[in-house]
Amino acid sequence: MVAAVLLCPGQGAQFVGMGKDLATEFSQARTVFDEIDEALGVGLSRMMWQGPEDELTLTHNAQPAILAHTLAVHSVVKDVLQPACGAGHSLGEYSAYAAAGSLGIADAARLVRKRGELMLEAGKQRPGTMTAVVGLDVEQVREICSSSADHGVAVAANINAPGQTVVSGDPAAVEAAGLACTKAGAKRVMPLKVSGAFHSPLMEPAEVGLRAELEQVEFADPAFPIIANASAEPVRTSDQARQMLGAQLTAPVRWVESMSRASSEVGAGVRFVEMGPGKVLCGLLRRIEREAESLSLSSAADIHGFLEEVG
Repeated sequence: MVAAVLLCPGQGAQFVGMGKDLATEFSQARTVFDEIDEALGVGLSRMMWQGPEDELTLTHNAQPAILAHTLAVHSVVKDVLQPACGAGHSLGEYSAYAAAGSLGIADAARLVRKRGELMLEAGKQRPGTMTAVVGLDVEQVREICSSSADHGVAVAANINAPGQTVVSGDPAAVEAAGLACTKAGAKRVMPLKVSGAFHSPLMEPAEVGLRAELEQVEFADPAFPIIANASAEPVRTSDQARQMLGAQLTAPVRWVESMSRASSEVGAGVRFVEMGPGKVLCGLLRRIEREAESLSLSSAADIHGFLEEVG
């Protein structure tokens, strides 16, 4: 058994062809894809494997697709993992709760699908945007966001790594903050292709709708603690899980603090295992906890190599 911290990726990691090799080579993975297709009443797996890309990247498709890929990986490797705790970036927090047995797979898929629809609708009601800022301390970014208040809402929404923060809010305010960040010495200021100002107060209508959905779903206490995005603290009960997922839409993703807290929760020799598409979270981890040992499990080849390694 491998002592592990489970890491689950968020939106943006999707790509056409994702998970197809898993379904081909592992019956457990195919079962996960089938269950999610049935729960959603759509051929999500076909869209994941064949596209079209513009359909897959829509928020309400990308979110359950990433969850499906993540849980497919987990289904294959779970018997050799001994999780000390877990964490998921934004929508990845749903994957983490499902991996911990707090949410059923079908319920998790329906929730993230609805979450995506609510976020898209909130973005239409009050258009917003997001911009990544590289090369400034998060406190500098927060101060600049505060100074842009005359233009509307701008907040530090994703604190992803030291020197890497995403600003979210009203387009004019985010643009003003981006210009100010450039003047303050940011290495890069990059507008993101998103359908709304996620993890900001502009998502309040989506939060209201999502909390109502969360109340209709049965949660269990997670089998291992999940570090919540909104608090960067471990969640150990079903009531906390429901509360933190509701708060998440308007609260910042405190990823730097979350990874530091996860490291403090576990001892030496515990591996951080990223499950799902891409290797973004392992990359961020190397900038947050330089001594942490990590690996990414995305493809069938990754999994075969890992299973051979652990015997």
